[in-house]
Amino acid sequence: MATERIVSAQPRDTREEQFNLSLRPETLDAYIGQARLVEKLRIALEAARQRKEPLEHVLLHGPPGLGKTTLANIIATELGTHLSLTSGPALTKPSDLVGTLTRLQPRDVLFIDEIHRLSPVIEEYLYPAIEDFRIDVTVDSGMHARSITLPLQPFTLIGATTRAGLITSAMRSRFGIAHNLEYYQPGELLEILRRNARLLGLEEGGQTSDLERALSLLADRSRGTPRIANRLLRRVRDYAQVRHGGTVNPEVADAALCLEGIDDQGLDELDRRYLRVIAEVYRGGPVGLEAIAATLGEDSGTLEDVVEPFLLQRGMLARTRRGRQLTPHSAKLIGFGDLAERLSGLEDSGAAETGLFDADPDANEHGRSSK
Repeated sequence: MATERIVSAQPRDTREEQFNLSLRPETLDAYIGQARLVEKLRIALEAARQRKEPLEHVLLHGPPGLGKTTLANIIATELGTHLSLTSGPALTKPSDLVGTLTRLQPRDVLFIDEIHRLSPVIEEYLYPAIEDFRIDVTVDSGMHARSITLPLQPFTLIGATTRAGLITSAMRSRFGIAHNLEYYQPGELLEILRRNARLLGLEEGGQTSDLERALSLLADRSRGTPRIANRLLRRVRDYAQVRHGGTVNPEVADAALCLEGIDDQGLDELDRRYLRVIAEVYRGGPVGLEAIAATLGEDSGTLEDVVEPFLLQRGMLARTRRGRQLTPHSAKLIGFGDLAERLSGLEDSGAAETGLFDADPDANEHGRSSK
């Protein structure tokens, strides 16, 4: 259920990916946001071009939808080389990796998405490839088995992951550039939406000031994620075309998002259900994640990976040793004024703080600590 949410940062289908591809910037100058990373890449790319060497291997980690694949395409374009794309789950046996690596030309870029999901066997094969540009292949078997070393063209590996903690230290140490992509600020998302609105021809209808305010509304509700911003822009464009002759203004944008169940805080129905369960059933918390998941009928991993990051980012949820707890701000937003006052009083008195040895409800019920 949660994976189908319009505010999910995961890609939904091939058609959406094609839509995003048509809007994707092709150079570092056109890329918006992630200023520190862009500056590091700009220097490294210029140095590699001057020395006519491959760029250092790059590890990009952070939440989905922030532009890791886009940056890989830009790096290949800036180097004037070819980009090969694959993913950790797709490389199931050594021959998959050998075929991919031997097709690379000098200074090409190999992009491995979900690199944390590489099997240990594939990872071991990859080490000499990214260090010494060679790969050892075993031919035959049994007593006739022998190893052949295949030289590779110098290339750049770009690894992308949403779970940096699952990457082994041996793999991490082999990347010269490692950077965590951060959520975008509303101003950066607004700049992205302006550019994409021009590409989609949305400035042709209505007044520019109306369009600007509509795009600002979308930026505020896009959860700091360009992929979500593009998805909402697509929905608003469709709604405006069918119901309002193609004119986009704040009222049209708000009506389109309300139809999708997104409120003025950027919350969708699952977010609101999550908050209401803590408020109504558990009196604002603290409560263990497993208890919330059981009440909602959702997977706890889904709640932790898909729902909670945005609520934590917006200060609507506190994660303590005793479990999850609403903040006064979120309690007031969902209409629980009395609860908001009680939680505010607890914060003022310091009673909401938990000690080092406080029990975790999930640990008691399930024999493990709450994540």
